[in-house]
Amino acid sequence: MVKLRELPTEELLAPGHRLCAGCPMSIATRMALKTIRGPTVAVSSTGCLEVATTIYPYTSWKIPWVHVAFENAAAVASGIEAAFKVLEKKGLGKKVDVIAFAGDGGTFDIGIQALSGALERGHDFVYICQDNEAYMNTGIQRSGATPRGAWTTTSPVGTVIPGKPEWKKDLIAICAAHGIEYVATASISYWNDYITKVRKAIEVDGPAVIHVLSPCPRGWRNDGSQTIKIGRLAVQTRYFPVYEVEKGQYKLNIKVTKPKPVEEFLKVQGRFRHLLKPEFRNEIALIQQWVDENWNRILKLCGETS
Repeated sequence: MVKLRELPTEELLAPGHRLCAGCPMSIATRMALKTIRGPTVAVSSTGCLEVATTIYPYTSWKIPWVHVAFENAAAVASGIEAAFKVLEKKGLGKKVDVIAFAGDGGTFDIGIQALSGALERGHDFVYICQDNEAYMNTGIQRSGATPRGAWTTTSPVGTVIPGKPEWKKDLIAICAAHGIEYVATASISYWNDYITKVRKAIEVDGPAVIHVLSPCPRGWRNDGSQTIKIGRLAVQTRYFPVYEVEKGQYKLNIKVTKPKPVEEFLKVQGRFRHLLKPEFRNEIALIQQWVDENWNRILKLCGETS
């Protein structure tokens, strides 16, 4: 684990950006940039992070930064990594790390092809998916990361349908299936675990993926002061297991032996408020069942007992 006193005091994501108060993306990005070990280039797909940190003529980034489209963050990161590798081989440069930042929309859905290709080719870069569980930048539309039961502008709540009817996509399983050396989940509410994983990912010789849960006050319908609390509840209710897959071996990083009911996580978010109505209470039971089954599946993969 990284010790607090070991972290640099320099801020590579400058304050004064236009991200919302309590925005998890600024927290996750600031933490990640505390871990870099040398020359680093950041790649950022279209989204809140890109829009709010680089409003012309200003930028909050104190390292080289490239903005790319929704779908090709991994592809552009691959090209940058390959170019620097050639320069290093020719003696015209030195090792440069590449970190790609993208949201769940640009990863789970639009960017999955580019990410899969980059992982299959084995490019040496870190891909950080900042998962706020919807397309927040374009108006809170549902994505493949949006959980069942959540309200979004494209999975509205009515008298029949209680929010999104589909379950969340398993990004970690998809990435791990490529046989890469390191994949992990993380939460901004557990900073030490997250920072340690980003540094470990940087040191991997090849592609590494980190899926960090990022509670969005705007889309999750909660006060910005509650961001860290809600992120912690996601872990404490077992809604979001925190684990890593290193060289094919699963390891549970945060053991939740006495979980809180998933309702504790749901009821503090406006996007799930409708589930508390009598006619939709059964949805909470279904979500709890999914949480329990998923947790037991992860435990089994990690060689843990329930």
